[in-house]
Amino acid sequence: MSFMDHLEELRTRVIRVVLILVISFGICYALSTDIQEFLLVPLRAALGSEGKVVFTGLLDKVLAELQMAFWSSVFLASPFWFREAWLFIKPGLYDNEIRAIRPFILVGFVLFMCGVAFGYYVIFPFTFKTLVSTSSGVKDVQAMINLQDYLSLASKVLVFLGLLFQLPNVILILGFMGLVTKYSLRNWRRYIAVIFAVIAAVVTPTPDILSMMCVWVPMMILYEIGILAVAWIVHPYLAKKHLPDVTNQP
Repeated sequence: MSFMDHLEELRTRVIRVVLILVISFGICYALSTDIQEFLLVPLRAALGSEGKVVFTGLLDKVLAELQMAFWSSVFLASPFWFREAWLFIKPGLYDNEIRAIRPFILVGFVLFMCGVAFGYYVIFPFTFKTLVSTSSGVKDVQAMINLQDYLSLASKVLVFLGLLFQLPNVILILGFMGLVTKYSLRNWRRYIAVIFAVIAAVVTPTPDILSMMCVWVPMMILYEIGILAVAWIVHPYLAKKHLPDVTNQP
C-alpha cells in the first residue's frame, strides 16, 4: 500500500471506531443507573456508616452519568476497537508475522479485562478503606464523597488499568518488530521502575504509599512477564526466521 492508501485506511478505521464508540455510548447511557450502582459497590462497602455519596449541583448527576457513560463505552466497545486496530495493522505484515501476532489480539483483550477486574476488586476496596480509615474515629466528622468526582475518577482508573495491563502484549509486539530485546529491557529496568512509580502516584485515588505499591508492584510484574515472554518466545522465533544474531547480543 502507498502512503496515501495507508492514510485512507487509517481514516476509515478511525471513522468506524468513532461510530462504534457512539453506539456503545448510547447503550451505556441507557444503562447508566445500573453501571453507576455497580461502580458504587466498593465505595459503599468501604464507607459503611462512616459517610455517604452526594451531589451538590443541579447538573452534577447528569454530568457524572455522561462522563461515566463515555468511559464505560470505551470498555464495552473494546473488542471492536481492538479488531479495528488489528485490521489496520494487518496489511503491513507478512503472513508469518500475521500468524505470530494474531494470538496476541485475543491476549490483549483478556489482559484488558484483567486490568479492569484488578482495579475494581483489588485497588478500589483497598484504597477506599484506607481513605475512610484515615478519617474514622474523629468525632462528628463524616465522609461526603461527591458523586461526579467519584464516577469520573473510577471510570478513568478502570480504563487506564485495562490499558496498562497491555504492557506484556506491547513488549511482545515490539520484540517481534525487532525494536526491543531481553537485554535492552533488562537495561531499562531501573528507569522503568521510576516511571511506573510516577504513574502509580498519579493513578491511585489516594496518595498513600500502600495504595501506590498496589499499582506499582503489578506493573513491575507485568514488565518482568514481558521480558520473559521476549526471551522465551520472541528470541527463538527471530533466531529461526529473521534475526539470528539477536540472541548473541552482549
